[in-house]
Amino acid sequence: MSGTHAVAAILWTGITLLGSASVCSQSYPNKPIRIVASAAASTSDMAARLVAEGFARRFGQPAVVDNRGTGIIPGEIVSRAAPDGYTLLLGGTVIWLTPFLQAHAPFDPVKDFVAISLLVTTPNVMAIHPSLPATTVKEFISLARSKPGAYNYGSTGSGSSLHVAGELFNAMAGVNIVRVPYKASAQAFTDLFSGRLQLMFPTAPAGMQNAKSGKLRALAVTSAQPSALAPGLITVAASGLPGYESGSILGMFAPARTPAKIVNLLNQEVVSYINTADVKEQFFNAGMETVGSSTREFSGKIIFEMTRMGKVLRDAGIRSQQ
Repeated sequence: MSGTHAVAAILWTGITLLGSASVCSQSYPNKPIRIVASAAASTSDMAARLVAEGFARRFGQPAVVDNRGTGIIPGEIVSRAAPDGYTLLLGGTVIWLTPFLQAHAPFDPVKDFVAISLLVTTPNVMAIHPSLPATTVKEFISLARSKPGAYNYGSTGSGSSLHVAGELFNAMAGVNIVRVPYKASAQAFTDLFSGRLQLMFPTAPAGMQNAKSGKLRALAVTSAQPSALAPGLITVAASGLPGYESGSILGMFAPARTPAKIVNLLNQEVVSYINTADVKEQFFNAGMETVGSSTREFSGKIIFEMTRMGKVLRDAGIRSQQ
C-alpha cells in the first residue's frame, strides 16, 4: 500500500470511528429509563414522576419510576446498576450523609455515583408550640439556653431534612434540644400540637398550612433567602442565627462510570425541562422550587454539605439507628 493510500485508510478509519461514536451517542436512549426513588407519594417520588414525564416527551422513550422504600435503599440499588444511563437515582440528603449515619455504608456517595443535576429544593420552617413565650428565633434561642435539655424537637428518619435542620440548629445556636425520632411527620405534628414537642422543622408547605390554622407558630424559614413557599417569613439567619441554612435538596444521579456524553445529555435535558414555566409551576404546587445546575455545581454542593453536616452529625454522635 502506498503512503498516500495508507494515510487515506487511516483517515477513513478515523472518520468511521467518529461516525460510530456519534451514532452511539445519538442512539441513547433506545429503551425505557428507570428512575429509582423513595416510597410512593414521597417528595422524591413526586419529583421523579415529573422528571419521568419530561424524559418521555423529550427522548421518545418511556421513563418509569421505581419506588424502593425510604432511606438508603434506592441509593444502594443504583450504585450497583450498570453504568449505561438506563438506571438513575432521584435522591436527597440521606444519600450523601449515609457515611456519617452508618458504620458500614453500602455505597460511597462520591465514588459510586455521578452527580447529574441538583433539581429542586424545599425549605423547612422553624415551628414551635404556640404556648412558648417566644415570637422570634432570637427569643427562642434565649429560652432554650436558659433550660438546657428541657425542650424536645421532632423529626423523621436520620438524615432527613427535618433531622438535619434540628441538629444544625443545636450546633449553631449552642443549645441542647433533645431529638425525638418519628417514622412519619404526621406523628410528630400530633405531638407538637399537643405540646409534647416544643419544636419542629417541617417542610415549608406543611408548616405554613398548620401555622395558618393556629396549631403552631412559624418563626422563620430555613433557606438562605426568603422563600415564596413560606410567604411573609424571615429567614432563620436574618432573625437570630447568622449563617444558618438548611432544607430538602433533591438531585439526580447515575452510577459511576456512566459515559460523560450520556451524563451531559441528561443534564441538559433535565435542566431545560424543569425550568420551563409550566413545569416550574407544577413543582411549586407540589412544594418544591426548581434549581437546575451543572454536574460540577451539584458535585461541589454535595462535598460542601458532607463537610458541613458530617461534623455536626459526628459531634452529636448520631447513627441511623437513633
